[in-house]
Amino acid sequence: MADDSGKSVAIKTDGAKDEDSSSDDDNSNVNIAENDKPVKTFKDLGVTEVLCEACEQLGWKTPTKIQVEAIPVALQGKDVIGLAETGSGKTGAFALPILQSLLASAQRLHTLILTPTRELAFQIAEQFEALGSSIGVKTAVIVGGIDMMSQSLVLAKKPHIVIATPGRLIDHLENTKGFSLRALKFLVMDEADRILNMDFETEVDKILKVIPRDRRTFLFSATMTKKVAKLQRAALKDPVKCAVNTKYSTVEKLQQYYVFIPSKYKDCYLVSIINELAGNSFMIFCSTCNNAQRVALLLRNLGITAIPLHGQMSQNKRLGSLNKFKSKARSVLLATDVASRGLDIPHVDCVINYDIPTHSKDYIHRVGRTARAGRSGKSITFVTQYDVELFQRIETLIGKKLPAFPTQEEEVMMLVERVSEAQRFARIEMKEQGEKRKRPRGEEGDDTEQWQRGRRKTWWSRMERRTLKLPVELHNTVHIVRYYVIFSLI
Repeated sequence: MADDSGKSVAIKTDGAKDEDSSSDDDNSNVNIAENDKPVKTFKDLGVTEVLCEACEQLGWKTPTKIQVEAIPVALQGKDVIGLAETGSGKTGAFALPILQSLLASAQRLHTLILTPTRELAFQIAEQFEALGSSIGVKTAVIVGGIDMMSQSLVLAKKPHIVIATPGRLIDHLENTKGFSLRALKFLVMDEADRILNMDFETEVDKILKVIPRDRRTFLFSATMTKKVAKLQRAALKDPVKCAVNTKYSTVEKLQQYYVFIPSKYKDCYLVSIINELAGNSFMIFCSTCNNAQRVALLLRNLGITAIPLHGQMSQNKRLGSLNKFKSKARSVLLATDVASRGLDIPHVDCVINYDIPTHSKDYIHRVGRTARAGRSGKSITFVTQYDVELFQRIETLIGKKLPAFPTQEEEVMMLVERVSEAQRFARIEMKEQGEKRKRPRGEEGDDTEQWQRGRRKTWWSRMERRTLKLPVELHNTVHIVRYYVIFSLI
C-alpha cells in the first residue's frame, strides 16, 4: 500500500502524465476558478448547521481560502495535503470535517493529531473544545513535561480526540495498559514537514505500525517538502493536494524590514526599536535558550515587561509565560523556535528576528506569528556582518527584496551605557540561576556570613537596577549621589 500511495502522491505533487493526474489538474483548475466566486458561509462547503453555529460563536464569519479548498475534499472522504501560509485557518480546515464525522458516528479514540511542539498541541485542543462544545467533544493533550500517570487517567476515559507530540505518545503506547489506537479513524499531522523530518522519524514509523491502515490522513503545513519518501511513510491513499499559494510565501499585509547592524550593538538596537514602537506587543526570536533567557533578563532590568519561552523551562512555566503574553500581562515574549510553529496569538503587532534563522523556511513560520487572519503586522530582522549570506537566502526564498527599517544611530548610541550595565546584571542573574540548578538541596546550611553577604549584594543590585530604569538625565546624577553617600559612611 505504501508503494501505491507513494506513486499517487508523486504524480499529484509533481504534476504528472497519466489520466489520473490530468483529471486532478482539471479539478485543481476548477477549484481555483471557484475561489473567484464569493463563498459566504460554511454551509456552502457542506458543514452542518450545528458546526456553522459554533463557527459563528468563534467569530468565523466566512471560510478562508484553504478552508474553501480543503473542507469539501475532506468531506468527500479523501486524504488531504494542505499547503497555505501561516494564519490562514488550517486548523479549522481539518477540525470541521473531523467533528462532522464524529457527529455522523460517535466513537471513542476517533482521531489522533500529531504536532511537533507542546504549545501547539494545547492550542489545537482549545480550538477543538471551542468548536465541539455544543456536541460534547472530549479531548486529551498528551505531551512531555507533564506527569504520565495523570495522562494515563485521562486516556483511560477514552476521549474522542487525542492531540499529542510523537515522543510522549510512544511512551503511552508502550507503557500504558489498555491504551490502543486500533480503532482510529483519522490521523492528522499539523506542521507535517517538521513531524516527517529526521527528528521524529522513528516515532512516526512506530505510530504508523500500530494504527489501522484503513483510515483518513491529513497533512497540513505552511511549508511542505516534496520528498516522496516522507509522504510514503505517512501512507496516504490517493491524496488531494490543496495548495492555496506558492510553496513558500508570506502574507500580503505583513510589512517586512531588516536592520543591518554591528553584532556588538544588537541589544542597543533592540531596546531602541522597542522604545520607538512602544505600545505594541512583540515576539522576539532568539537562536538559543540561553540567549532568549539573557535578553529577557536584560529587558526586565531596563523596565520592559519581557518574559521568556524556551525548551529549558518546565512545561508549567512555558504555559504560564504563554498565557501571560496572551492575556497582555506582558508586552514582550522572548522565544526560541519552539514558538515559531502554529501558535495563534492575535494581538502580536511586531516580530523581531534577534538572531536570523539558519533555515530559511523557519523565517516564514516566525514572521507568521503576526499579521494573522487578515490583520496587518510588522517584522524586523537583525542582520549582522556574519548573517549576510543567510539573509540573502531568505530574500531568494520569499522572492522579494526587503527594505531597511529606519533607525537613528545617534539615538541608539546614547543607550550604550545603560544597556551595557543591564547586560552585566543579566549575566550575573544567569550565573546565579545556573548555580542554583547545580547546587544540591542540602548544601546551603545556616551560614550567617554567607547569608548577610548575599543580602548586601541583593540590596546593591536592586538599587542599581532601579537606577537603570530612570531617564538618562538623572542616571549619572544618582550614581554620583550614591557613591558620595557610600564613601562618607566609610
